[in-house]
Amino acid sequence: MAKPANRGASGGWMKALLAIAVIIGGVAWFYGDAMAGYARAGTAYGAKNGCSCRHIGGRDLASCRDDKVDGMAAVFLTEDEDDKSVTATVPLIASETARYHEGFGCVLDSWED
Repeated sequence: MAKPANRGASGGWMKALLAIAVIIGGVAWFYGDAMAGYARAGTAYGAKNGCSCRHIGGRDLASCRDDKVDGMAAVFLTEDEDDKSVTATVPLIASETARYHEGFGCVLDSWED
């Protein structure tokens, strides 16, 4: 007599993955506004400091990346040489840009809520 195929192992993995996805989704929903706020503050801080470091301090952007404080590992800096700007991004959550203006230094772009 043939044994039925053991489908319990694959069914268990699927249930575990579904449970993990539900937990992650719940945490993202519950803490989403706080995470977005922290990301926006972190990107604004990163863009302003990166721009000042680059265009006022005269350092290269790679050197400026080392100035990020603890907890800013998810903030990535990029620059536009022609525009004299630095953009800080937390992927899929927030992005802010600071531009160098003669006489004013580095200024964040206007925020729009």
